[in-house]
Amino acid sequence: MPETIDRARRRWITTAGAFLAAAPFARAGSAWAEPVGAPGKLPPLAAGARTGFGALRQVEAGALNVAYVDMGPATGRPVLLLHGWPYDIHSYVDVAPALAAAGYRVLIPYLRGYGQTRFLSDATPRNGQQAALAVDALDFLDALKIEKAVVAGYDWGARTACILAAIWPERCKGLVSVSGYLIGSQAANAKPLPPRAELQWWYQFYFATERGREGYARHTRDFVRLIWELASPKWHIDEATFARSAPAFDNPDHVAISIHNYRWRLSLAEGEEKYAELERALAAFPNIAVPTITLEGDANGAPHPDPAAYAGKFIGRYEHRLITGGIGHNLPQEAPQAFAQAVVDVDAF
Repeated sequence: MPETIDRARRRWITTAGAFLAAAPFARAGSAWAEPVGAPGKLPPLAAGARTGFGALRQVEAGALNVAYVDMGPATGRPVLLLHGWPYDIHSYVDVAPALAAAGYRVLIPYLRGYGQTRFLSDATPRNGQQAALAVDALDFLDALKIEKAVVAGYDWGARTACILAAIWPERCKGLVSVSGYLIGSQAANAKPLPPRAELQWWYQFYFATERGREGYARHTRDFVRLIWELASPKWHIDEATFARSAPAFDNPDHVAISIHNYRWRLSLAEGEEKYAELERALAAFPNIAVPTITLEGDANGAPHPDPAAYAGKFIGRYEHRLITGGIGHNLPQEAPQAFAQAVVDVDAF
């Protein structure tokens, strides 16, 4: 068994045992530090006020060489911000500077299949299942020697953040999740939805076909732009905003990761055996005990659960916030003030 797989499996066995016993393991050498200053109410910030980040950093983490933003004081409390599909790190272009100015160390990695993040080996499966993305995030924190962080995200990023909070709560100071509890399972996804709900998942059925895979590969940017417009019908997406994110989808593994993610959900593609135990734990839909704020935009055009359906999954201190003003699926970019404030507030819980 290759050392990287063996190490990952040993770590999962250890953490799974801790999770099932409801007694998270402790680790020495914490990188947790007190923040610079005492953030409370953030000053006003406007969506679209900033246009980009400085130079990205790179770190080898698990199966990946990860490209990421590292903003704010090195001694600040870490905040891990995770983007979704089909978006990129620019969802946090306004959120990150606000949190950095408040004294946080803000970390924003490109997920596998996005931007400058690359697999270390051509032999690694281009796997998009939820467990693989969660282990990527854990490997990223380990590589930077971050013991504990506020974790926050939307879409795929929210699902990953929820998994971290559920399975490795000792690594999470708090959770901010757009659209709430998003942990899934193949068994749950096998159950048919009412027709109107199925219609919202049209792209998942398209991706189940070879025509869909080829279509996404040929027309990636047009497809992404369409998803943005459908998911955020009241968000004015100017050409410059889209152009900043578009290169992230030129990653050579982007199509493969995207297609595998949606085919895996429908049991049309296999996952990796090394994640089987983690997926079994996730299929039990574990509760989340870390302090949590969930957010929802009032104009989210993407499939999303009703807040009442998931409120009971958060058994620690919990608050839900509806963000008004025509806010769609990409909430951090459309409503950066609300998202950044939620990070600060959950940190203070």
